[in-house]
Amino acid sequence: MATQQDLITARIVCRAVLPVIKIMLRDDPKMAAKFKGVNGTVQFLAKDPAGPVGAHLKFTDGALEIVQELIDNPDLQFSFPSVAKMNAMFAGKVVLPSIKGFMNLGLLLKILSVLLGLKLLMPNAKPRNAQQAYLKVKMTLYMVSTALSQLNKGGDPDMLRWTAKQPERIYQWSVDGTDIACWLKIKAGMTKAGRGMYERRQPFVHMRFTSIDNSLPVLSNSIDTVQAIGTGLVISDGSPEYGGKLGDFMLKVAALLS
Repeated sequence: MATQQDLITARIVCRAVLPVIKIMLRDDPKMAAKFKGVNGTVQFLAKDPAGPVGAHLKFTDGALEIVQELIDNPDLQFSFPSVAKMNAMFAGKVVLPSIKGFMNLGLLLKILSVLLGLKLLMPNAKPRNAQQAYLKVKMTLYMVSTALSQLNKGGDPDMLRWTAKQPERIYQWSVDGTDIACWLKIKAGMTKAGRGMYERRQPFVHMRFTSIDNSLPVLSNSIDTVQAIGTGLVISDGSPEYGGKLGDFMLKVAALLS
């Protein structure tokens, strides 16, 4: 039986990790070309006594939709004997799922390249060039902001306590000189993540990375947020106490996915 932590992690995998595949298909020219005109469904399913857990990818003429439900006859399916095993694969561990749909070899090879691309999210994954560095930072920040919201919606006790009594507040991340920006909105225990700069009100905390290169040590967990601020890698505007706590929850997400 999956534990609460297993289920929260799976929620993050399905609702925060899988969606960043869209960034690869949009911002990586080679990956975009590979999926041009592709149609098909790809499902990730983890078995559990309480009922299967997972989601599927739906490609329509190359456009991708992440659907948070399971379907009966996907074109390609990766099945795992437990929720923990599915989580482990997305954490970069060696897990051999059962694969159904080998006849769709072309789609299988494309999806394997996507799964390989997702390894950029791993803290120890080092980008080989500037394009990969940009993708790593963008994918990681977008994943983390969404994962924090899902941590709350999934019922993590620490996150629930932290968000419960907060009035409407915006936590913003951005990288100077780029289009990378995302936010987390908290209001009375409710959370919502979004992309871009939040325009409706001033951020309560704004973590500004001064460049792509300066983002990498923080996102690889080789330096914590407090050290990054002290050395000028990150400029944190707003409440230092809440900014520090936000950094702690970012580390918690990283731990769940490792």
